[in-house]
Amino acid sequence: MADILLATDADHLLDEVDAALAGTHVVHRIRRGADVLAAVETVDPDLVLLDLQIGNMGGVAASLALRQEEDMGRLERRPVLLLCDRAADVWLARHSGADGWLIKPLDALRLAAAVEGALAGEARREEPALP
Repeated sequence: MADILLATDADHLLDEVDAALAGTHVVHRIRRGADVLAAVETVDPDLVLLDLQIGNMGGVAASLALRQEEDMGRLERRPVLLLCDRAADVWLARHSGADGWLIKPLDALRLAAAVEGALAGEARREEPALP
């Protein structure tokens, strides 16, 4: 059972993640992107899930801050998945330092597969469909 840190201020997203991962992983939730670094130090999660839109510091900024701390040797590296709001956000995801990303709306099967893949070292990067 892995520890998953979820950073989101959206209660419905927590419900979706809990439903997808219930019984297989422990989900720790924080509501602010600015709290990601402190939570990683406290929880020591196996995976970080970041919602793209979180108050004043969204998932991209939180991912970049996390990677910076890891690159400086102050934190151990861990997989990061970014939860994008729309297909156009994939460009941001590619430049966020995240290992993978999913495009909302989420479903339990895609989310569970992405989490299991990330924990196994395999990134899931959903690409928008071409018109």
